[in-house]
Amino acid sequence: MKILHLSDTHGCHHRLRGLPEADIVVHSGDFCMVGSEQEALDFLNWFCDLPYRHKIFICGNHDDCLYGANVDGLDDNVHYLCNSGLELDGLKFYGVPMFMGDCVTDRQSRNYAKIPSDTDVLITHSPAYGILDFDDNVNYGSGEILERLAHLKLKAHLFGHIHARHGVVAQHGTIYSNGAIMAADYTRLNPPNLLSI
Repeated sequence: MKILHLSDTHGCHHRLRGLPEADIVVHSGDFCMVGSEQEALDFLNWFCDLPYRHKIFICGNHDDCLYGANVDGLDDNVHYLCNSGLELDGLKFYGVPMFMGDCVTDRQSRNYAKIPSDTDVLITHSPAYGILDFDDNVNYGSGEILERLAHLKLKAHLFGHIHARHGVVAQHGTIYSNGAIMAADYTRLNPPNLLSI
């Protein structure tokens, strides 16, 4: 199965042209810049129109307009994961968003703790601590995600958030993908990540 991984498009999704073929496209959050409903609707219209068999997205810290929202009316092949999962073609996907209202409380810790142990592809906005998360001499990733990864046998972990660490690495049988499209200086776009699972 081929997965096209996008993240951190920050309102620049219309600039993505000639996206590669894949079975599933996943966006791991920060499709908005300022977090307005208009930005979110523009992204959702674009995302729903992409020519992929399945489309999955979660929210990042710039997408707070969807915090607590009932996202319905999407096409049957478009899946919004908010501390929830689904199975596609025998792979179990699970998504944990990064809403600021959860991050300033203990809810985000509880959300990470609830990631099912049989998850194949984990989608979070934040990276795990020490994995494609280093910028400005700091590891910005989540220690809680790293701790939870020790109890999972993932095929892939898809995330973004740290624009300077766009890329893909494989460790101990798991593919880690930082799909941040917007570069660290916000002046150029990185290529999307195409993964084979």
